[in-house]
Amino acid sequence: MKRFHVHVTDDVLLDLRRRLSATRFPPPSPVGPWSDGTDRGFLGELVEYWRDGYNWRAQEALINALPQFLAEADGRKLHVVHARSAAADALPLLLIHGWPGSFWEFRRILPLLTDPAAHGGDPRDAFHVVIPSLPGYGWSAVPDAPGCDPAAIARAFAALMAGLGYDRYGAQGGDWGSRIAAQLGVADAGHVLGVHLNFPSFISPPADYDGSGLGRSDREALRATRAFAADGLAYLQLQSTRPQTPAFALSDSPAGLAAWIAEKYQEWSDGELGTAIDRDDLLTIITIYWVTNTIGPSMRLYREHGRRPWNQKVPVPAGCAVFPAETSPPVRAWVEQFLDVRHWTEMPHGGHFAALEQPALLAADIRKFFRPLRGAGLIRSGSADEPTRVVRLRQA
Repeated sequence: MKRFHVHVTDDVLLDLRRRLSATRFPPPSPVGPWSDGTDRGFLGELVEYWRDGYNWRAQEALINALPQFLAEADGRKLHVVHARSAAADALPLLLIHGWPGSFWEFRRILPLLTDPAAHGGDPRDAFHVVIPSLPGYGWSAVPDAPGCDPAAIARAFAALMAGLGYDRYGAQGGDWGSRIAAQLGVADAGHVLGVHLNFPSFISPPADYDGSGLGRSDREALRATRAFAADGLAYLQLQSTRPQTPAFALSDSPAGLAAWIAEKYQEWSDGELGTAIDRDDLLTIITIYWVTNTIGPSMRLYREHGRRPWNQKVPVPAGCAVFPAETSPPVRAWVEQFLDVRHWTEMPHGGHFAALEQPALLAADIRKFFRPLRGAGLIRSGSADEPTRVVRLRQA
C-alpha cells in the first residue's frame, strides 16, 4: 500500500470557476438575513471569493502534508489520515467526523493530540491519531449497495484499527461521529477503552416524553431540542427520505452546494461564519464535496439510518463535551440511561463543529477523559520510529 496524495486536475478547477461565474442567484428574501435560509449577501461574497480569491492548490498542499492512505476495511475502501505520535506509548485514537463535515475538521486539533508537549500539554497525553473519511465522503469509496449505516461503518472502523495493529484504542466524534463512536463501544467493546462524544444529543428522548423528574438544566435542554426539531430539521427529513433529488441540484451547482452546507455551519456554530470558522476551512470542506462529487452519497447516510432512536447501552466508559451553541443540547438524565458517563464538561464556547471552532478546548477535554483509562489494557502499536503503515484489512 502506498501513501495517498490528493491531486485535483486543472480541468476540474476550471470547470468549477466557470460554474461559479455563471451562478444565477434567486431573488432576495423579504425577511432578515438567514431568517429563511442562506443569506443572499453572504453567499454572493462567498461565491466571489471562492472563484477569485480562494487558493485550492495551497489548501491541497496542506492536505498532502498529512499522512494519508487508502485502506480496505471490512470490504470498504477508506481514505485515512494516520498520524503517529513520536511517543512510543501514545494511545491510539479514532476521530470520526459527521455531516456536512470531513476529515479536514480535525486539522487544527491533530497536532494538539499527537504532540501535546509542544502545545503546553503533558507529553503523557499523546495519541496516535487515525482519521477516516466516512464511506461516501471525500476520497473514501462510495457504497455500491444499500446497508452502509452507522453500524456497518463502525464494523469497518473496528477492522481498520485492528488492521493497523491497535488492540486497544479510544474513539471520539461529533454529529454522525458520535453515533458511530458509540456503536463502536457496543460492537468492539473488547478493544475500545472509551468513547468521547461532543454530540451526545443523538441520544434524545422520544416526542411523547413529558420530562417528569428532570432538573432545571435538563428541562431547558429538552425545550431547546424540541424547538430545534420544530424549526431546524427540514434538511434531515429530506435527506432521510429523498436524498437523491437534491443531489442532482447540489452536484450541478457549486453555489447551491455552498448554500446548502454554509447554512449548517452558520446555524450550528457559535458566532458568525468567518469568525467562528475560518472561511478557507469552510471552502476547503465544500470543495472536497465538489471535486469528489460526494454530496449525494454523503446525504444517503441519513436514508440508510432513517430516524431510528438510540436504544442500546454502551458498555465502555463515556465522556461528553457539551458546547453551548450545540444544535440540540443533550438531556443528561436521558443520556446517562445509555452511556456509562465518567466525564461531563459544560464548555464555555463553541458549537456543533467543535474541532474547527474550539480545537484547544476539545483537545484538552479529550486528554482529560482518556487520562485515567490509558492503563486499562495493552496497546500494541509498534515502535515510535516505525513508519506509518496501512495494510489490506478484513473484518475478523
